[in-house]
Parts: sequence; C-alpha cells; structure tokens
Amino acid sequence: MTHLSLVGMHLGGLHPYEKVLTLLLAFGPFIVLGVVVAVRRRREDGSEDPPG
Repeated sequence: MTHLSLVGMHLGGLHPYEKVLTLLLAFGPFIVLGVVVAVRRRREDGSEDPPG
C-alpha cells in the first residue's frame, strides 16, 4: 500500500456537506477571482465611453 492510500483509509468517506466544503475551498478563490476580474473589466469598458 502507498502512503496516500493509507491516509485515505484513515480519513474514511466524506459526508456530502464535507464534499461541498472541500470543493468550495478548492475552487472558491478562483470563482471569486473570476467575478472580480469580470466586474473590473466591465467598469473599465464603461469608463472609456465619452460622456454625452
């Protein structure tokens, strides 16, 4: 057995809410970053238009 399989056996199965929390921790920062970049680009695109 490898070291990683021993860790997996030790931790056991995850509950559904633990899976969701794990996915949020793994991908949440990238989702937030994508939203921030999209909002900033939208603001910058809007500020280039001349008034009037």
